[in-house]
Amino acid sequence: MYSFFRTEGNRLVWNYNHETLWLEPWGRDGLRIRSTVAAKTDETNWALLASKISSAVVTETDGGSARIVNGKIAAEVTAEGKISFYNQTGKLLLEEFVRNRRNVLTDCSALELEAREFKPIEGNSFRITVRFESDPEEKLFGMGQYQQEFLNLKNCSLELAQRNSQASVPFLVSSLGYGFLWNNPAVGKVVFAKNITEWTALSSSQIDYWITAGDTPAEIEQHYAAVTGTVPMMPEYAMGLWQCKLRYQTREELLTVAREYKKRHIPLSVIVIDYFHWTKQGEWKFDPKYWPDPDGMIKELKEMGIELMVSVWPTVDKTCENYEEMMNRGYLVRTDRGIRTTMDYLGDTVFFDPTNPMASEFVWKKIKQNYYDRGIRIFWLDEAEPEYSVYDYDLYRYHLGTVLQVGNIYPLMYAKTFFDGMKANGQQNIINLVRCAWAGSQRFGALVWSGDIYSSFEVLRRQLYAGLNMGMAGIPWWTTDIGGFHGGNPDDPAFRELIIRWFQFGTFCPVLRMHGDREPHTAPLGTEGGGLCPSGAANEIWSYGDEAYNIFRKYILIREGMKPYLTECMKDAHEKGTPIMRPLFYDFPEDNICWTVSDEYMFGPSVLVAPVLYAGMRKRTVYLPKDVRWKNHVSGTVYDGGQIIECSAPLDTIPIFVRDANGTAVF
Repeated sequence: MYSFFRTEGNRLVWNYNHETLWLEPWGRDGLRIRSTVAAKTDETNWALLASKISSAVVTETDGGSARIVNGKIAAEVTAEGKISFYNQTGKLLLEEFVRNRRNVLTDCSALELEAREFKPIEGNSFRITVRFESDPEEKLFGMGQYQQEFLNLKNCSLELAQRNSQASVPFLVSSLGYGFLWNNPAVGKVVFAKNITEWTALSSSQIDYWITAGDTPAEIEQHYAAVTGTVPMMPEYAMGLWQCKLRYQTREELLTVAREYKKRHIPLSVIVIDYFHWTKQGEWKFDPKYWPDPDGMIKELKEMGIELMVSVWPTVDKTCENYEEMMNRGYLVRTDRGIRTTMDYLGDTVFFDPTNPMASEFVWKKIKQNYYDRGIRIFWLDEAEPEYSVYDYDLYRYHLGTVLQVGNIYPLMYAKTFFDGMKANGQQNIINLVRCAWAGSQRFGALVWSGDIYSSFEVLRRQLYAGLNMGMAGIPWWTTDIGGFHGGNPDDPAFRELIIRWFQFGTFCPVLRMHGDREPHTAPLGTEGGGLCPSGAANEIWSYGDEAYNIFRKYILIREGMKPYLTECMKDAHEKGTPIMRPLFYDFPEDNICWTVSDEYMFGPSVLVAPVLYAGMRKRTVYLPKDVRWKNHVSGTVYDGGQIIECSAPLDTIPIFVRDANGTAVF
C-alpha cells in the first residue's frame, strides 16, 4: 500500500489527487499549515517572520495517519487529509470539519463537505474556504477592531477587510488554549458560529495559517509575537498627552496653543498638524502661505519639549507635481475597469502603492526632503486602509496582486514605508500613528487608532472592546480620538460629560490623545492648498469649561506620575508582545469569572480600570479577580479579590484599583 505522506526536512507533506498539504514547525510551540491545488506552493511569509525552529518530530502510523509535534502542539493528519490539533497533554484544541464518505470511521456523511475547499476563479486563483469544528462554549478574542459591542467574538461574523474604523488583524486567542493566525492578506470573511467555524478568502492561491498552543493567554501571545514581531520601545515623549484637533489652519494658531500649554505648566508630549497643510495631495510639503518658516516652528516646539507630528495621506492628486511621474513609473494603485480614481475628496486622487518597493522609496524621498530633514520624527499615516470612495474590492490592483488577493496588507506596507526610511536614517524607537493595521504591523512601529468614530457613549463602549481585541490580536499600541471624531460641541453639557469620561478612559490607554472634529465649524481660509479645508471648533483641554479643565489636568498629572510604571509596560510590549491594556483573563486565567467580564480591563499587570461608559452614571459595580488584594486608588480601601463591589464614580473619578496594595508603585 502506498503512503500519502512524505517528509521534506522538518516538513510533513500530504498529497492527494491535486492537493499538496504542508505542515511544518514555525516558532516555539507553533505549526504553519499551507495547502494548495496549484502547481507549487507559495513561499511568501506574509505576516510571519522566518522560522527559527529547525526540527520537529514526525511519525507515520501503520494505519495510514501521520503526526507532527513541535513542543506543546501536535497535529495529526489522517490518510484522507483531515487535520486535528492537540496540546502536550493530548487535549484536542481544534479539528477540521469534514462531512464526506471518504472519512469512513468518523465523518461518514452524504453531505460531501470538505474541510479545505478550492473553487476556481481565474488562472491559479481560487475562492478558498477552511472549515473547523466548533465548540459552542469556546471564547475567542482578538481579530483586530470592529465597531461592535462584543469582546468575546464567538457567534460573530467578521469581514476580513480594511475600512475606516475597522482593522482586520486576523489573529485570535481561544479559551481552549490555542492561538490562530489566518496568514492570508486576501479580502474575505470568518464566521465563528456555534456549529462551525469558516474562514474564507475571496481570491487566493492557497490556504495559509499558523497555530500555537500555550498554557496561558500570555504564553500564546508571546509565541505569536515571536513569529510576527514586536513593537519598538515606545519613546518616553510619546507616553504623555498628544494635542490635536481638526485642524490647526496656520502656523501661528498651532504655536499659540503650544505656548498656552507651557504658560499653564501642563505637560504636552506631541502636537499635531492635520491634513491639508500641504500644497496639494501627493506633494507632501507645507503650504508656505499658511505654514511659513516651518524650521523656526519646529525649533520653537522642540525648545518647549514638544514633538511635532504631521499628517500624511497616500492620495496623489492628478494635478499635483508628482502625479505624472508616479503614474508612468507604476507607483499608483490601478483600477481594472473604468477611470483610475480611488478617492474623490477635494480632488480627483489615486493612492500610491506601498506594495511596490520603488513607490515606497519615491514617497519616502519626498517625505525626507520636506519633513524629516527639518527635524520631524513622527508621522500621522492617515487613510491607511486605504479608504476607497467605493469599496468594490475587485476593482483595484496593487503591485503584489488584486485587492481581493492582497488588499489587507496595504496598511502594513504603508507603515513599513516610513519605518524603513526612518530606520535607514539611524532613528530608533520609531512610532507613527496609523489608521489601520494587519498582522505584523506592530513591528513597523504602528500606533493604531480607531478611526473616524462618532461622539456618543454607545461608540465609547465600542472603543473599549476594540482596544482590548486589538491588544489580543498582537497590536499593543492603540488609541482613540478622545470624545470621538465626528461631532460634539464644547459648549454642550452632555458632550462635556462624554469627553470627560472618554479622557479618563484615554488616560489608561497606551496613548492619551485629544482629537476631534468639533462643532461648529469655521470657514476655509482660501480656495486652494492649505486654505482649502474648513476647521472644527476648539478642542484644547481649556475649551470645555473650568470643571472639565480641572478634571483633564488631574488626569494628565496622573498619567505623568505613571510614566515609570508605563515604561515597564512598554518594555514588556517591546520584548514579549504583551498588550498594554488587556482583558482580566490575561492576568487571571484561572479565574473563570474573568473570562466573562467585558467592561473592565487591566492596564499593565497592576492596575484594574473600570471605565464609566454610560451617561449620568455616578456609581458602578466592579469585579475584583480572586486570590489578590485590591486597593481603591481614590479611597484607599483595600478589598479581597473574588467579589463584586459597588464603588462611587462621581464625574471627576474613574474607578481604579491597584493590585497587591503594598506591592508595585504605580502612581
